[in-house]
Amino acid sequence: MILEPLLPPPPGHPLPDRLLTELTALHASNHAFHTLTGDFPDPHDIRPEQVAHALSEEWTQPGTEVLLARSFGHLTGIAITLAHHPDPADPDPWIGLLLVDARLHGQGHGRRLATLVEDRFRAADRTAARLAVLDNNPKALAFWTALGYEVIDRREDLQMKRPCAVLRKELSAR
Repeated sequence: MILEPLLPPPPGHPLPDRLLTELTALHASNHAFHTLTGDFPDPHDIRPEQVAHALSEEWTQPGTEVLLARSFGHLTGIAITLAHHPDPADPDPWIGLLLVDARLHGQGHGRRLATLVEDRFRAADRTAARLAVLDNNPKALAFWTALGYEVIDRREDLQMKRPCAVLRKELSAR
């Protein structure tokens, strides 16, 4: 698996059609997750323009990085990270989204993607990482705690005020 940073397109230019089709298929495969999050109006009918809009919203946040995971040339996942949380008292980078093609769940792709993201944080001399898991997503909580993340707080997310657990993991040198 390799990670490819995805830069925002220049103003007035859309994402390439082929890439947007891949990203839409990735999101659409995860309709169960999107049912929990409410990020898309109809999680069973996610459209390219909705995915493009969601990405453009992510890129408005300073320090956001969108990373595409590919295996043998195929898009297998996406990770969206924040270099800094909007709260200046929070020193850690955040994993805002880690999504793997649902057809590949249970095959280790999520674990590999999370490890690659953590390695990027380590390379940037970051010593820990944080993320939030919605309270209505016990599968995600089990995934992240199995990777060594620990619940450190419970609060609402900033955008939609959904209850969630905040998790943190110390990133020791590998």
